[in-house]
Amino acid sequence: MNTNDYVKYLTQTFVQYMDQPKDQRKQLKKEKKDHKEPFMLRWFGILPYAISYSVKKSRRRKH
Repeated sequence: MNTNDYVKYLTQTFVQYMDQPKDQRKQLKKEKKDHKEPFMLRWFGILPYAISYSVKKSRRRKH
């Protein structure tokens, strides 16, 4: 992919984005944010996430 193709792709993507109504852009952004995985899971996998979850759960039981 050369530079002209990349600039063309970026321009088309930007124009498509700007042609959408503002409320539709906000809704798509909100949906994308809602489907995002937790930070620990995204960066470190399931094991640290499971450990932190079990620690939090055990702390709740003690109080």
